[in-house]
Amino acid sequence: MSRSEARDVRADPAIDAASRSDARRTLVLAATAHALHDGYTDLIYVLLPVWQAEFGLAYATMALLRACYSAAMAVLQVPAGRLAERADGRIVLALGTALAGGGYALAGCTGGLIGLAAALAISGAGSSTQHPIASAAVSRAYGAAARGPLGTYNFAGDLGKAAIPAAVSLLLTLMPWRSLVWLLAALGVAVALAVLLLPPIAHRTADGAGSKPEGRGRGGFPLLLVIGILDSSVRMGLLLFLPFVLKAKGASVPEVGVALALVFLGGAAGKFACGWLGARVGVLATVLVTEGGTAACIVAALALPLMPLLVLLPVLGVMLNGTSSVLYGSVPELTPPHRAERAFALFYTGTIGSGALSPVLYGALGDWLGIDWAMAATAMVALAIFPLAFALGRHVAPDRDGPARKHR
Repeated sequence: MSRSEARDVRADPAIDAASRSDARRTLVLAATAHALHDGYTDLIYVLLPVWQAEFGLAYATMALLRACYSAAMAVLQVPAGRLAERADGRIVLALGTALAGGGYALAGCTGGLIGLAAALAISGAGSSTQHPIASAAVSRAYGAAARGPLGTYNFAGDLGKAAIPAAVSLLLTLMPWRSLVWLLAALGVAVALAVLLLPPIAHRTADGAGSKPEGRGRGGFPLLLVIGILDSSVRMGLLLFLPFVLKAKGASVPEVGVALALVFLGGAAGKFACGWLGARVGVLATVLVTEGGTAACIVAALALPLMPLLVLLPVLGVMLNGTSSVLYGSVPELTPPHRAERAFALFYTGTIGSGALSPVLYGALGDWLGIDWAMAATAMVALAIFPLAFALGRHVAPDRDGPARKHR
C-alpha cells in the first residue's frame, strides 16, 4: 500500500469495503473495552461506602484500596505495551479484560481487607492492558486518518465512567453487592471474548499507521508527553478547587453536584469533538484554542457570580478535556508503527501519574496562597503549554486530512 493510499482508510477507493468494515469493528470493540475498563476504574467510588459499612474500614484504608487499583494499572501499562509488541495484542487485551473482571469476581468472594486489596490490584493489573493496546489497534486500523476515531475511543471511556457506576448505584438497591460484582465480572469475560474477534489489521497500515510526514516527527513525542502531563495537571487541579469556589459563591451541595455534572458532560463532548477538530484544523490550532479557552474560563470562574458560572461550566468542560483527544490522536504520528503500544503506554502512564500527583502540589499551594490563587495557577500552567505547542507544531502535520481531502 502506498503512503497516499494509507492516508484515509475510510474514504480511499483503494481500501476495499472489508477493510473499512474491519476498521469500524476495531473501533467499536476498542471503544467498548475502554468504556468497560474506565467503568471498572470509577466503580470503586460507588463500592467504597458499601465496603466501609461491611468491613468497618477507615478513610485512610479506603484510600489505600483505591491506590491498589490505580498503582497496578499505572505501573504495568508500559510492560503491557512491551508484551503486546512481542505477542498478539488481541490475546493480551482479551486476557487483561478477563483479568480485570476476575479481580472484581475475587472481591465478591473475599471476607476482609487483604482480599479486597489483592482483588483490586489484580483488576488494576488487567486494566493496564487496555489503554496501550486498544489505542494502538485503532491507530493501526485507521492509519493517518486515526485522529478522529481516537477521539471517539477517548469519548467512550467517559461514557463508561458515567454508565457503569450509575447502573451499579441503581442495582445496589435491588441485589447484594457480591452478586453484582460477579455480574460485572461476567460482563468482563463477555467483552474479552468479543475482543478476540478483532481483525488482523497491522499489515494494512504498515505505511500509514504511525508514519510521519517527511521531515517531521523526530523529537516530537517527548514534547507531546510533557504537554499531556501539564494538561492533566490543569484538569485535576481545577477539579480539586472548583467545588470550594462554587461553595464560596453560595452553591448548595446539590448545586455543586449539578455543576460538576455540567463540567463532566462538557468534557465528554469536548473529547469527542476535539479529536475530529484536530484532524481538520491541526494539532497546534486546536491545542491553542482549548488551552487558551481553559485559561480564560478559569479566570471567568473566579470572577463570575454563581448563576453565570453555572452557564459557563459546560464550555469549561469542553476546553478542559478537549486537548486530551488531540494529544492522544497525535501519538501514532510521532511513533514508529511497531512501537505504538509502547508509546501509548508511556503517554497514559505520564498523564495518569500527573493526575495522581498534581492535586497534592496544588493542594499545598492552596494552603499557602489560598484557593483563588491556587486555581489561578492552573490557568497559568495552561498558558505555559503555548510555547510547547508551538514547538510541537514543527513535528506534526498542520492538517492531517488535507491530502485526503484532495485525493477525494
